[in-house]
Amino acid sequence: MKKKHLLLFVLILLSNRMAAQMGVASEGMSGNYHAFWNPQVMERIERDIEKNRKADAVLHLGNLPKGTIVQVEQVGHDFLFGGNIFLYGDCGSSEKNSRYEETFGSLFNAATVPFYWRTLEQEQGKPRYREGSSYEYRRPPTDPVVDFCESRGINMNGHAIIYGMRTWGHPTWMPEERGLMEEYFQKHVQELAERYKGRVQRWDVVNEPTDQANRGIMPDDYTYKCFNWARKYFPDSVRFNINDSDMHWEMTLYRRYLEIVRNLIDRGTQIDYVGLQMHIYNPEESRRIANGADILTPAKIYERLDCMSGAGRPIHVSEVTVTAPDDSDEGKAIQSMITENLYRLWFSHENVMGITWWNVVDGGAAAGEPSLSGIYDVELNRKPVYRVLEQLINQEWKTRLTVEIPEDGTVKFRGFKGKYLVRWKDPSGKVQSKEFYLKNDGDGFSLFS
Repeated sequence: MKKKHLLLFVLILLSNRMAAQMGVASEGMSGNYHAFWNPQVMERIERDIEKNRKADAVLHLGNLPKGTIVQVEQVGHDFLFGGNIFLYGDCGSSEKNSRYEETFGSLFNAATVPFYWRTLEQEQGKPRYREGSSYEYRRPPTDPVVDFCESRGINMNGHAIIYGMRTWGHPTWMPEERGLMEEYFQKHVQELAERYKGRVQRWDVVNEPTDQANRGIMPDDYTYKCFNWARKYFPDSVRFNINDSDMHWEMTLYRRYLEIVRNLIDRGTQIDYVGLQMHIYNPEESRRIANGADILTPAKIYERLDCMSGAGRPIHVSEVTVTAPDDSDEGKAIQSMITENLYRLWFSHENVMGITWWNVVDGGAAAGEPSLSGIYDVELNRKPVYRVLEQLINQEWKTRLTVEIPEDGTVKFRGFKGKYLVRWKDPSGKVQSKEFYLKNDGDGFSLFS
């Protein structure tokens, strides 16, 4: 019976999903696009979401009378849904800044905080940590951002301690001699660890090391050394990421990235998460995808996720850019549909632990990146893609239910993994509540007389 109910649930979701797709197809998505994202693919995605993102909860409420009404509400996700917070305090007005800030906590439960060394310490020995530090576009002083995220209970990713691309990486005052560079690198890792300790939960210790040979002089074996310094100086609670690749890459480069990660792990390096990126920078590419081009198809995405799962570490889809082909209603609908299908597939994959949208506001990107890739427009109005993410994250992928306590006093349900709040009225009519975290089958709590 349980399998029949699961099959029925999947079929209902699939039917609703395909009906919704047909509605958007008239706004720019071709039949060839839907041929890639076909009913078989959609059924697999919904089945995998049910399997990988949910668990069976057990609440023992035996000391409450049969028939007592219990309200179960999921109040937090185990999965990380994030965005970069590079425009903190820089949206043009206090009203816009407030709207931007509300995104973190109401939609996103995670944030990528900019720690690019080049702009963090422009003048040697004078880092821009504190509020009131000199202004840099998309690089707010880090202390206020960390304080803000802590106040909202936002999981943080520090991006990035070391980045070998000179445009974004270490400061211009850095010497060109490998041995001297190594001393500064170690000191920088130590300083960040001492200042932020365990406040920032995750760090991209090294960003994009695969193509370092074409990006300038770095200390020998710097990726390995930087991870070891991070483990030496940061507290044990902090998790370490490596971040590279794009889902456009050919598989030969993916396998190269995988071998770099495996080699580091084999040498005893602590790598907790592996970052994979996905940037649709070219508006014309979005149009081509909508027209059915063989780009970022389910088969190609599965191949890359499965390949990097070979590292034996959870995957963070760490940087996501989906630009609209233009600012028309059709262009916004194309951005929304591409985003929805990608998020569904990533969320369904058993080894993905989080997804981070890159540029949250139109026009808030770096030079050379698209201006129509936000979930807000330039006035901080919500775009259709925002509403898609809101529907997925806060509606479809959250569990809420009301049940009556059965005779044996045990309430069982299958829900999305995360934090729950359970409420009921005791025999005197007073509202009682209890929290629990659902991570594995059997999680819950017991009430005793």
